[in-house]
Amino acid sequence: MPENPVYHIRLDEPTIARGYTVAAFDDALKLSLVPGILSSTTEVEVMRLNEPMDMPWQLEAISDIYQFEFKNKVAYDNHKPFYIQFAYDGDDNNYKQVYFFDKNYNGWRPLPTRDFPADHFVRSLIHLPFARIAVFSYPEVLTVGQASWYAYKGGLFAASPDFPKGSRLRVTNPENGKFVDVEINDFGPDRGLFPARVIDLDKPAFARIAPLGAGVADIEVEPLYIPPDADGRVLGVAADGVNSRVEVGLKSAVIFEEKDGRVLWEKDATSTRPLASLTKLVAVKVFLDTKPSLDTVVAYSTSDEEYNYEYCKPWESAKLSLKDGETLTVENLLYTSLVGSTNNTIETLVRASGLPRDEFIKRMNEAVTAWGASSTKFVEPTGLAPENVSSALDYAIITKEVLSHPIIQKASTMPEYRFATINTERSFRIKNTDQIIKMDKYIVTGSKTGYLDEAGFCLMVRIKAPDGNNLTVVTMGADTRDDSFAETEELIRYGLKIYE
Repeated sequence: MPENPVYHIRLDEPTIARGYTVAAFDDALKLSLVPGILSSTTEVEVMRLNEPMDMPWQLEAISDIYQFEFKNKVAYDNHKPFYIQFAYDGDDNNYKQVYFFDKNYNGWRPLPTRDFPADHFVRSLIHLPFARIAVFSYPEVLTVGQASWYAYKGGLFAASPDFPKGSRLRVTNPENGKFVDVEINDFGPDRGLFPARVIDLDKPAFARIAPLGAGVADIEVEPLYIPPDADGRVLGVAADGVNSRVEVGLKSAVIFEEKDGRVLWEKDATSTRPLASLTKLVAVKVFLDTKPSLDTVVAYSTSDEEYNYEYCKPWESAKLSLKDGETLTVENLLYTSLVGSTNNTIETLVRASGLPRDEFIKRMNEAVTAWGASSTKFVEPTGLAPENVSSALDYAIITKEVLSHPIIQKASTMPEYRFATINTERSFRIKNTDQIIKMDKYIVTGSKTGYLDEAGFCLMVRIKAPDGNNLTVVTMGADTRDDSFAETEELIRYGLKIYE
């Protein structure tokens, strides 16, 4: 390991009185010490660190790590922040921030930062006499590229796929220097279609920086305000910073690599917990194993839903509002059960299977045991019973088996499903409750939500990695629906990061 090179300078009182910029390592790092920052003579030391350090898993380092120190600590009044200018490597078009390493949290914490992408440096404010600092980039959060326009609310607004609603951004056209401050009030554009498109500006906002006839304009974005999520995180970064491992508040979770059956990360993954509606995937797999015809017409019976009310009140159960005797196909029942997680339709499928209900549930238990999910048990087919239990690891194993069926894979990832009953011609539109599917950021190859008071919020999402392999994330026991989606999505990002 090479030694850490050191830049050293002594600042005397006349120099301090007129102000001085410490420029170290060919101007890679500059400390702007204006008059009044220092009160007495001090030595300033800047070190480029070549030693290994834990790095934030969410971010990409685009500079060396530097450590600066005012040797005379009493010379600096830490109520007066000073500017640092920090060069970074390459043409990185993503959002950037300077972070300092906080030993109290054993993690990296962000500093207020402004990017100057044309000159490849950032400026930040800091109020520490000693710090280890680096420039980090947020992967896939674009701030340099193009903007288009569309007619939406008719104001100074914009759509972004990166910054949450309520964010305020300064959008500058570098060709003419014109800028406009906008508020994010919509989602878009589609990066799959327009990989260089940073945002879509509302028509009046675009007109402030470029002629509408241009259609698109080159832009740079400076975030002025990014609202935190419900847990206080800004762009996935908690107030106390980030470190080299993901941390979530879930009761149990696992990241499972399907091809070789490897556990990439886990938290209490073998703890047994109520499974809630994740049960339904197994019920549908057992039904499909009876080799039904999807075109078979089934008459609904309100007696089917009576099984649900053994575990909940009628108004508490997610159900498809069918009338006694209405007819629909097996395909309608299958897709509604998985897209909408409807409980009564699962019981209708059990009846339509021709198997006695006890035998159907027995086959569910036999199937998961054969797959190696030894901690899983079912007492009914919908997930309403808290006695339906599994572990995060067990369910990842189950996921591999049930999603081998193309109908289950397709139904579990559909944003919505529409159909009409046959005899009454009533139309239904069933929406998937999994917000990760709607984000359109990942190739989702399987999904299922679940909730019970006893289980908390549960979620399974299987995504395709760049090499084509499937990674399954199972999370159990989230306190809120928002936590369930946010922390599962965080584990997806972490899984893709450590899988590379």
